[in-house]
Parts: sequence; C-alpha cells; structure tokens
Amino acid sequence: MRVAVLANLKKNAPTWDGMLSDQWDDLDSEKTIQSLIGALNYGGHEATFLEGDMSLYDHLRALKPDICFNICEGHFGDAREAQVPALLEMLRIPYTGSRVMALALALDKPMTKRILTYHGLPTPPFQVFERLDEPLDPALVFPLFVKPSREGTGMGVMADSIVHDEAEMRAKVQKIFDRYRQPALVERFIDGREVTVGLVGNLVLPVARRLPEDGNASRIGDGLHIFPALEVDMARYPAEEGGIYSNRLKVELAEDFHPICPAPLRPDQVEELNWLTAAVFRVIGCLDVARVDFRLDVLDNDRPYILEVNPLPGLSPGISDLCIEAAADGWSYERLINRILDEALRRFCL
Repeated sequence: MRVAVLANLKKNAPTWDGMLSDQWDDLDSEKTIQSLIGALNYGGHEATFLEGDMSLYDHLRALKPDICFNICEGHFGDAREAQVPALLEMLRIPYTGSRVMALALALDKPMTKRILTYHGLPTPPFQVFERLDEPLDPALVFPLFVKPSREGTGMGVMADSIVHDEAEMRAKVQKIFDRYRQPALVERFIDGREVTVGLVGNLVLPVARRLPEDGNASRIGDGLHIFPALEVDMARYPAEEGGIYSNRLKVELAEDFHPICPAPLRPDQVEELNWLTAAVFRVIGCLDVARVDFRLDVLDNDRPYILEVNPLPGLSPGISDLCIEAAADGWSYERLINRILDEALRRFCL
C-alpha cells in the first residue's frame, strides 16, 4: 500500500511575535515521523510524510495514496484535529483513526464530559466558565481543578491548577482566559493515582454511540484489544509538580518519564477500567486507536473517574503512553503501528 503519513511537525509550525511558549507542544517531532515511516515500511508499505497544512490538498492529489496514516493535531481552530480528516473525506481518501465528529468532540473537554455524564459514565462534576464573574455552582466543593477547555498535552495544567478556595479559582480562571483565550473548565479535583488505558481495534459493527441497554459488557468490548494500564509514578518527580501529570512532565521531562506498566491494580480494578475504556471509545465514536485517562479517587476506595479521551494518542516509541503500554503487552512498535493501519484497512475494505 502507498501510505501517506500525515502529521504536523513542530519545526514546520507557524511562528509570530508574542506566541505562547507552549503553542505547539502537542505537535510531533521528526523522530516520531521517521519511526512511523520505518514501522510502515517494515510492514511492507510505501510510506511518505506529508505536512498537514495548506499544501496538503495539492500534495495528496499528486501522491494519490491508497490510505493516510493520520496524526495531524492541526494549527488553528476549536476543531483543529478534525480539519485534515474533513479534507480527506471530501477527497474520498481512506485514513486511520477517528472521524470528524469524534475528533472535534474529544478536543472539547466540556462537551466530552457532557456526553459521558449523559451515559452515566463517571467523570468529575464540573462547570465551564466563560466570564470571570459567573457564580460558582454550589454543588462543586473545593479543592477544584482548573484547566483550558480545548488543549492537549497537558497545556495549562500545572501545580497551581489545584485551587482550594474561590479566590484561587478565579485567579486561575483569569490566567486561562488571558493565556489561551478560551473558556476554563473547572472540575472537582480527584486526589489519587493517575492511570491511562490505551487500546486498538474497532467495535463489531453495527454500533451506535450509546451503551447497550441490557448492560452486556461483551457488546461494548468486542473487537477491541485493550493494553495494560499505565500509571504515572508521581513520587519520582519534584514535589513542586503537586502530584499532577502536568505539561512540564509531558514536554520538558518527557525523556525522563517514570511510568509503571502494567499499573499495580487488582483484577477487579483492571476489569472496571477496561470496561470504562471500551464504553468511552463507543460513546465518543472512536475508531482504530485511542487512550482514556483516569484518576483513582483515594478518598473513595480508588473509584475511577474519567478525565478525558484522546483519539489521537502520541506515537513516539519509548515515550508515548500508548507505545509503553503496547510494549508491556509484548508488542513491538512495528506491530502497534501496523495494527492501527490494518484496522483502518479493514474498515475501508482495502
């Protein structure tokens, strides 16, 4: 197969005076792209990198790929991760990963939480602030956690995201307004372990974006391969990080990552996390690959709460959560990447 690897490289991203220091933290490195191309070539494909910018339309028409391996984060807009898939659908070119609606939905954390809440899936109670003077929902009890509504890679997440009173909360909300120019998501802070669960595969068709009314777990997970859970060993990081898997840990300290995989969990905890991961994959409408992030509430017998879902998980070998989880499951990087591609090929009957 002729495969176009579509991504946004940090080195190719637009720059301007006064841009944020973390503006492009969620974009990819050349090393990641080279690893993807190597893995796909190893699988017998002919892989070519294309930058997911304004030149992509012409380059796709010239290359005429059989399928695209898409990891584009996009540059601008509330639904930036959905822009390249929308173009591919217009051109009727098959691609890996989730489609337009799921990508747009998952980037919007409050909208994702509304969907999870509708389906009765556990996510921390929350409120979205568009104005600083909005009254705080009396149902929200401190400590709370404040972060941007539509960013990835932990952007805007740091130790001071945990707030203990209304003055701290409003100061942090104002910081989000000033820095990211978007609404602030305020949710109950879940004190406890941070765990993430990745998966590849697709639910056995046909499926809808709802949970089965009869609660049949096999109907949620059929067709999915769920990797061992990964826990971030926060004890290995400086105390000033506040026990938070922050942007600094994900970017500046990425090469000094301290994961525990498989995470030390009881069999019943693993079963529940896997069920919740499959349920989130279903109701958000993910395809081929995803990762779901949890916090385990230390005050409630480690009850899991869903923080967010990432339908475009990082694919940097040895660094990204999903790659570490796959390795812990005995998968090589080449097997992981080609399995993602194969899932898409099956969907498009190629």
